[in-house]
Amino acid sequence: MEHPQPQAYRWIKTECGRAKYDQLAAQQGLLAKLRLAWFVLIAALRDWRLTT
Repeated sequence: MEHPQPQAYRWIKTECGRAKYDQLAAQQGLLAKLRLAWFVLIAALRDWRLTT
């Protein structure tokens, strides 16, 4: 059974960005969660015009 994709994949469209998202999402702690949120924001802005 396949796991559903994270909601962030709607905004992060590159394979390398999705791999980095998975890596950051696996980390624990407050700083890790803040870094993940920052990464999603920047990645979404960079991938704004890409289509998938």
